[in-house]
Amino acid sequence: MFLPSRRALLAAPALLLPAGSASRVSWAQTAWPERPIRWIVNFPPAGAADILSRTLADWFGNRLGQPIVVENRPGAGGIVGADLIAKTRGDAHVVMISSAASHGIGPVLYANVPYDPMGDFSHIHSIGTFPSVLLVNPTFPAANLADYLAAARVSPGVITYGSGGNGTMNHLIGQLLGRAAGVELTHVPYRGSAPAMTDVIAGNLPSLVESLPTAMGHIRAGRLKPIAQSEAARDVTLPDVPTFAEAGFAGATSTNWFGFSAPAGVPLELAVRWEGLIAEALASDKVKQRFASIGVRTGNLKSAPYTALIASELARWRQVIREGNIRAD
Repeated sequence: MFLPSRRALLAAPALLLPAGSASRVSWAQTAWPERPIRWIVNFPPAGAADILSRTLADWFGNRLGQPIVVENRPGAGGIVGADLIAKTRGDAHVVMISSAASHGIGPVLYANVPYDPMGDFSHIHSIGTFPSVLLVNPTFPAANLADYLAAARVSPGVITYGSGGNGTMNHLIGQLLGRAAGVELTHVPYRGSAPAMTDVIAGNLPSLVESLPTAMGHIRAGRLKPIAQSEAARDVTLPDVPTFAEAGFAGATSTNWFGFSAPAGVPLELAVRWEGLIAEALASDKVKQRFASIGVRTGNLKSAPYTALIASELARWRQVIREGNIRAD
């Protein structure tokens, strides 16, 4: 977490580096970074978190005078990578992708998460938002969501859906859909999105709930068929695919989010500098175009509102999990 005065300082940025604070200016602008920056992606390669992280790392290039090394540290719905960051308190050369899985769902779904999703991190900026999609193999007999749910009602427990892992938002969205529709949808967790999509494409798995950026290439190639999406309104990249809410299941409405976070205890001036750097990257045409091409809206929440979003998501998913008696598989 930032220092107690963070909110007041962020509200008056001109006061962050007042005249005469030569040592702070020197630290923020010259001394850092002194070595390569480790950017931890707590999900496997080729997933949404990985795509967004590598897009931003590529944009930074030589701008910081040191390389950004993207490391994939997946496991337990993002918890493994997040715990790595939580244990590097004060390290100015380690950052991560924070997400609904690691900072909104996992901490209230699992009993023994080894970190505090608020107190062990400096949450700096949102990165992007996007829907999840319910996908089937193009040969699957369900032409739409109604047909899919009808098949699930006829054969309870037979219609399974995959996700990139337990505790991810895609796991929970499937549970919310089944609950809202009054049908049993059995979750099949995979170690990452890629193998789950491979099994649906091969016909080994009936369906999949996946983040739009991860699935976009297969959707465009016709290898996966989207039959519903999770946000309240249709995404502009899938204008013909209805939402769960349109089908009468507003209880399954959810938005995926990713953000940029550092360990707790990093100097305030570094957090403020990162906030500006990420905002600059997200405003660049190169990054906006790349994000849009995979169905991602760039994030616009700076530190204070992004931190507030995480707090609200923890409260929301805690209630969802408790009311639905949802357990990690």
